[in-house]
Amino acid sequence: MRTTHTGLNLIKHSEGLRLDAYLCPAGIPTIGYGSTSYPDGKPVKMGDAITKEQAEELLIVTVSSFEKGVGRLVSPHLTPNQFSALVSFAFNLGLGALERSTLLKKVNANPTDPSIRDEFHRWVHAGGKVLPGLVTRRKAEADLYFTES
Repeated sequence: MRTTHTGLNLIKHSEGLRLDAYLCPAGIPTIGYGSTSYPDGKPVKMGDAITKEQAEELLIVTVSSFEKGVGRLVSPHLTPNQFSALVSFAFNLGLGALERSTLLKKVNANPTDPSIRDEFHRWVHAGGKVLPGLVTRRKAEADLYFTES
């Protein structure tokens, strides 16, 4: 399964585009639309710069790796919007966070469980603080997850 156009736009909007490497809130060198490594596996380092076209290509490669990971972790058939919301979540927090989450447990038990919305909203903290950008992103992911495809 592939991330929908809406899902890609959610990631792009949430991450923003930065052509010069920067430190994300977790202190990890990041570039483009939130990528922390290049297609060859080399990590982003401070001082790196890319073009908008390279950022678009990097996003597709990075999202593809998260699509594979989400596909591996999720057992039931999902709608394209459900899948895309989980890819955005994993893109932001990592596949390990998704794998350990109650969100994934609930999705795998019953992908239409309405309490899944609440699980998205539990992931809004960074550095012990609620970040407004994460509140907005989790709401958008939950809304996408529950949007009929």
